[in-house]
Amino acid sequence: MEFADTVNETANLKVLALSASISSNPIVGVRETIPTYRSLTLIYDARLVRGSVLAEELMRRARSDASYEPPPGRRFEFPVFYGGEHATDLEELAAIKNLSVDEVIGLHLAGEYRVYLIGFAPGFAYLGGLPEILHTPRLATPRQRIEAGAIGIGGRQSSINSVPGPSGWRFIGRTPYLLFNPLRARPFLLRAGDRIRFRRIDADEAAHLDERAGQSDFELVGTV
Repeated sequence: MEFADTVNETANLKVLALSASISSNPIVGVRETIPTYRSLTLIYDARLVRGSVLAEELMRRARSDASYEPPPGRRFEFPVFYGGEHATDLEELAAIKNLSVDEVIGLHLAGEYRVYLIGFAPGFAYLGGLPEILHTPRLATPRQRIEAGAIGIGGRQSSINSVPGPSGWRFIGRTPYLLFNPLRARPFLLRAGDRIRFRRIDADEAAHLDERAGQSDFELVGTV
């Protein structure tokens, strides 16, 4: 189900609402829903429901205002250490934008970011809301390993790396909070619709929070 041909919050809210509708009031034969920026993928068993029947029911729900009630987004504050080995692109990004490093950090801190979707890797959060002046193309050649917690910029988006792996994003810092930890009661820290603000911390506070965030009983509490 496609709701728009561009990335926008209105379309994403409709995607999340329809997904929530199916979760609370299941459709026979639908096995899984996968929300994205502007569309909802449905995996269904054709032995249990015909595609044409499913399409009619989806259109009925999509047209109904009552269906558009996604869970309210939570608000979180993420501490970020803008520096060290994980800020591999901070100085170059500042030079590209003809800004100082502190100006880049200030701009990144000023934004409120919305989690549009979780994907690509377990718990990986795609964030909208990056100030336009910081929009920057991804690297032509991806690096082979970026650590979990790295804060990236790619095009018009920001991101929080959830697991170590290759990436072509430009990275400017790191948060101690782990988006994915299979040992936690709730392995995924964020969900689509959540909102995030960042708070600058120093190396000492980052080291202290690393110990706390790595614990199996750690749970990030919403700021409001």
